[in-house]
Amino acid sequence: MTWEEYIDLQKRVCQKAGSHFNPIDKKSMIGVSKDLNQFPLNGLRHPNHGNMCGWYIWSGEWSNKSDFFKPLCAEHLIEQKPEIIQYLALDIGFRFLSSQDNYEDIWFDENITIL
Repeated sequence: MTWEEYIDLQKRVCQKAGSHFNPIDKKSMIGVSKDLNQFPLNGLRHPNHGNMCGWYIWSGEWSNKSDFFKPLCAEHLIEQKPEIIQYLALDIGFRFLSSQDNYEDIWFDENITIL
């Protein structure tokens, strides 16, 4: 699928989660963990800052190490983990968790929007 073909899926995910549809540009930068091949997959959306769109995505256990996240252009995420693209229009403050057994949880975390 192309980036544009994910738009309808993103709208459905937002509607299901009760989120405002807030898409990112495919050229936006996302913080991703070095290895996205573990489960569960997690994501959270902070407000935009600098050239980052606010999304941070990781797999496995969270780490506070300064090199845990690396920037990745959103459109390149399609090549690595296309199943994540459906979540990227969730509004600031939303989180998701997806596991290998098709478990999915999407929720709003008001602590993310507090600066």
